[in-house]
Amino acid sequence: MRSRSEHPFQNARLLAAGLALAALTCATSAQADDTQAKSLLKAMSDYMAAQDAISFEYDTSLEVVTKQKQKLALASSGAVKLNRPDKLNVTRQGGFANVEIVFDGKTLSVLGKDANLYAQTEVPGTTDQLIDALRDKFHRPLPAGDILMSHPYDALMSEVTDVKDLGSGVIRGEECDHLAFRTKEGVDWQIWIAQGQNPYPCRYVVTSTKVAGFPQYTIDIRSWKAGADVAAGDFSFKAPDGAQKRDLSKLPDADELPEIFSMK
Repeated sequence: MRSRSEHPFQNARLLAAGLALAALTCATSAQADDTQAKSLLKAMSDYMAAQDAISFEYDTSLEVVTKQKQKLALASSGAVKLNRPDKLNVTRQGGFANVEIVFDGKTLSVLGKDANLYAQTEVPGTTDQLIDALRDKFHRPLPAGDILMSHPYDALMSEVTDVKDLGSGVIRGEECDHLAFRTKEGVDWQIWIAQGQNPYPCRYVVTSTKVAGFPQYTIDIRSWKAGADVAAGDFSFKAPDGAQKRDLSKLPDADELPEIFSMK
């Protein structure tokens, strides 16, 4: 209990000073532990790269900022199944889209389930090449595509200028190592990596610091399986009855950001 002689703002000043000291201590410790953070990320990358098969379910939140400076979050969920080196199946369902992506090492097929429309294009190569093509050529980046590359560490660290080890956090009951990174391109990202023998990514957050309102993308990963625990997958594509074919660039509502939120 505060005594009568205390100034009414004394506790507030002490709290502010304590928080500032804690932030300074945290920053100093984080800077000192950047080598440890890189080591933890490299361990995750090596674990991911060693898996011939991966499957998981995910939830995403894409935060956008309107011209009226209102921040809105668009939520979706889905599942990923990857068989290295050249097989991938991804589903994503949100309020504006219900999409499935299938890749068999030669052909990329994208199905808009609600509209019963699909597109196909030749993309021969590995899943790494597909992830690059989806981002750079087709402008339809795969959710958290960087962590699905055969060498995630190289993809994630290419533009990093600052690294922090923020200790541990808990995601859905799983204790994780919490790491934060800054890049020279105005992108901050954080990752929570499960502790133990299976250091898979539990949460991945990307923030655009050069865009007003700091829009942010979050993917939470659950039901993680790897190696022999992954059920056999069918990576062939058969268009549903009555489905109409479209050019991939004209397939509606297949992006994370639906058309009603497009910049004008």
